[in-house]
Amino acid sequence: MRRWLAALAVLILPQAAFAEPVCETVTFDNAPFTVCRVRLADDPLRLWLNDGTGAPFGSFRNIDRALREEGKALGVAMNAGMYHSDRAPVGLYIENGAEKMRVVTSEGPGNFGLLPNGVFCVTGAKAAVIETRTYAAAPPSCDFATQSGPMLVIDGELHPRFLEDGTSRYIRNGVGVSADGSEVVMAISNRAVNFHHFGRLFRDELATPNALFLDGNISRLYAPQIGRSDGGFPMGPVIGTVTQAD
Repeated sequence: MRRWLAALAVLILPQAAFAEPVCETVTFDNAPFTVCRVRLADDPLRLWLNDGTGAPFGSFRNIDRALREEGKALGVAMNAGMYHSDRAPVGLYIENGAEKMRVVTSEGPGNFGLLPNGVFCVTGAKAAVIETRTYAAAPPSCDFATQSGPMLVIDGELHPRFLEDGTSRYIRNGVGVSADGSEVVMAISNRAVNFHHFGRLFRDELATPNALFLDGNISRLYAPQIGRSDGGFPMGPVIGTVTQAD
């Protein structure tokens, strides 16, 4: 019996190791969203910005092509924070433990400067969304990190500047983290919504106590298992998972 169980475990474990994130369409308050849940123990999450030549990847296709040269493939991905015209990150950016851009703590124009903003940090099989000034006061060790803003949900509360009847409506994408840090939830709206609506999705429907807005209008998702590979202008930072190539 023990030998049979051991053999069964050998068959099961490799499948679990390459389990793909689950993506689905969720309707919340009469608006459709695509939501992808990533269990970090099964699917390590990482960030990409530049290729081996130092040029920005710019697209999901370019990242996937580079991974396939290593026998791997891009799993689920989305744009991961705001960037300048040269596609350099506006705020903190850490890749493979190396800080490429420093954290920005000052208030400023646009959504990024709408404080409180935040940092999404991944360390091994755990992740966190941390308010920027809290991060800056005692920076944790992050394998990967990106700064964006505004925060959508802060310790279970919506950003104080969000208005229920806000008129600024865009396709938006963001990221939230489960209370224990083991699951990352990536979401993109499939029609234009305001910040209040998008924040409530993460707080009330997805139950993430902290969540971060990544961008709007240029928001894109890569999820081939549901036939999704959004195109558009070149991107800056990208967040995603890696799978084995077919």
